[in-house]
Amino acid sequence: MTHPRYDTQPREFLEMLYHCAVREALPAHCLAVHLPDPPTHPGARTLVLGAGKAGGAMAQALEAAWPVDAPLSGLVVTRYGHVPPRSPGAVPPRIEVVEAAHPVPDAAGLEAAQRMLALTQGLTEQDLVICLISGGGSSLLTLPAHWAGGGVSLEEKQRINRALLASGATIAEINCVRKHLSAIKGGRLAAACAPARVVTLLISDVPGDDPTVIASGPTVPDPTTCEQALQILRRYAIDVSGDLVERLQSGALETPKPGAPGGAQSTVRLVATPQQSLVAAANAVRAAGLNAYILSDEMEGESREVGRVHAALARAVALRNHPFARPCVMLSGGETTVTVRARAPGVTAGRGGRAGEFCMGMVQALHGQAGVYALAADTDGIDGVEDNAGAWVGPDSLVRAQHLGMKLDLFLDRNNAYEFFLGLGDLFFTGPTYTNVNDFRAILVL
Repeated sequence: MTHPRYDTQPREFLEMLYHCAVREALPAHCLAVHLPDPPTHPGARTLVLGAGKAGGAMAQALEAAWPVDAPLSGLVVTRYGHVPPRSPGAVPPRIEVVEAAHPVPDAAGLEAAQRMLALTQGLTEQDLVICLISGGGSSLLTLPAHWAGGGVSLEEKQRINRALLASGATIAEINCVRKHLSAIKGGRLAAACAPARVVTLLISDVPGDDPTVIASGPTVPDPTTCEQALQILRRYAIDVSGDLVERLQSGALETPKPGAPGGAQSTVRLVATPQQSLVAAANAVRAAGLNAYILSDEMEGESREVGRVHAALARAVALRNHPFARPCVMLSGGETTVTVRARAPGVTAGRGGRAGEFCMGMVQALHGQAGVYALAADTDGIDGVEDNAGAWVGPDSLVRAQHLGMKLDLFLDRNNAYEFFLGLGDLFFTGPTYTNVNDFRAILVL
């Protein structure tokens, strides 16, 4: 197979790297070797539960690898439009896959979570529960906390979720709050499965690959506390009801903790990580005869600022051949954030996600530097809530915008990356990829 040349087809070359990274994280490629053996006790059940953007593909990969004569059933929830098509003539699915909303939960996710908890009723020590967890599961697996005489409504959960997403909070902070406002996350799903054996298969989308953070850790004991969740809500000025504040202050919404007695027999296995995908892309770079440098798979911070830092590094390489030798590709991953700024009266919010905002920051800081090309995209194929995966950056991005009368500062002020790169013809589209190892960034310096 002939690969695009990096010197004459820089965009095509960077796109090839993106697809190498995504391919490494596809459940069909990486899941089967991590499956446990089916239970051998007569009458034992194997129940599959799961949530996340990769949920549909993980369910299909499990079905393909599971013995046809071994019992298998279950329920998995994924994002709308993220169920992979089944091949013609495929056997009927044994695992039901339903769809719900992301990144703000909806009633479909609530119903799926309720059904999953109902399926755990009657499990025994001989039964096996396989949980398929991937990024996006926090929103898709939503079951607001409740208590005698009250609880968190779905509407309040949605409002808090939107506010956190716009606040600039890290994913670990957001998921700390989500766990303490939930009746199923933060280890509660595993607790409901006891006394059955639980094996959780994870595709990581978070910096550090912390199982307690991925999808808010529904099957993992939670080390965070109600007090920490309350501090996060206060830090970002998220308005919540007095009743909820009281429950958090009292510790009434505390999650199951590591080492607590009576927990399920639980095993966690990471089947795909951002680092593995970056390594796959780096190997493709080196095979093409270039130097490859993985900066980090754990980058966090404001997307535009991270873009400016990457631009400064690319300029140093382009101008001084330091700290890396060109031609080269710099790769990075992680999960940056976008803080939605306050709007002037009558000014509508822009469109776009983390990858686009990163690219705007990079365009601004590159100052039209020759020989620098970049692609930033989300590995799930969706940047934020739009239909693009990300965007391209090239040496001429800034001057083309200026010729079109597009003032980059104004687009940044409105977090309007989608319209900026749409105007340049530089949006990157893939459609859903059916996996999710978070941000992918590749910068080519010639």
